[in-house]
Amino acid sequence: MDIPSIKNEDQYEALRDKVYSKQKAARIANSPNSGKKGGKAKPYEEWTKEALYEQAKQVDIKGRSKIDKQELIHALRNN
Repeated sequence: MDIPSIKNEDQYEALRDKVYSKQKAARIANSPNSGKKGGKAKPYEEWTKEALYEQAKQVDIKGRSKIDKQELIHALRNN
């Protein structure tokens, strides 16, 4: 697969195999932390609203400036 807009093609394909949409798989595979092992990040509930906003900005969540912390958490988990 040679898609120039995908930074981490292996991760993209793995997400597509798990039935993620093309858009969501591409967003995750293109995030700055793509391909890094998990398990060390704090749960979103422990993040500041500002950190949640920056993460929402990276994954292009619409309306992020108008929603509160709980809504940011929900949007990040369900986008």
